[in-house]
Amino acid sequence: MVAFQASVTDLISEEPRTGLRPLRHSKSGKSLTQSLWLNNNVLNELRDFNHVISQLLEYPENLAWIDLSFNDLTSIDPVLTTLFNLSVLYLHGNSIHRLGEVNKLAILPRLRSLTLHGNPIEEEKGYRQYVLCTLPRITTFDFSGITKADRTTAEVWKRMNIKPKKVRIKQDAL
Repeated sequence: MVAFQASVTDLISEEPRTGLRPLRHSKSGKSLTQSLWLNNNVLNELRDFNHVISQLLEYPENLAWIDLSFNDLTSIDPVLTTLFNLSVLYLHGNSIHRLGEVNKLAILPRLRSLTLHGNPIEEEKGYRQYVLCTLPRITTFDFSGITKADRTTAEVWKRMNIKPKKVRIKQDAL
């Protein structure tokens, strides 16, 4: 959507890139879109993201597609977990190094497509299986469709590698 940026707040003063279709605007001048393409920048954090999208978009709560690929993000910012209509999230080509960061996305009820390849976490053993277990509603991962066999493999991997949390019974209750 915008040219090369180092900070999310830079978006406010930047003109969107032209796409195949012209960008529609509301009477107030805000964009009428459900997608935000912030790929190929040098973003390393999403500070003030909600503030910025509320200034740029007429209906920020309807944001369904965010492309943050090829930036310098080292983690999945919790602000992304507040976008409950998000269905497509591209995070490939960043610097995310902790596989546990994926857990944050489990709260997103409509998330169906996710990319994480090209991040250091891709080298983690069980990378694909972990993501599929953590996000059972996604249908596309790293631009590849999820098959029944993928789900079965992920479930087997989960049983072999993720220990269930122990339920503690209070001594006073006995």
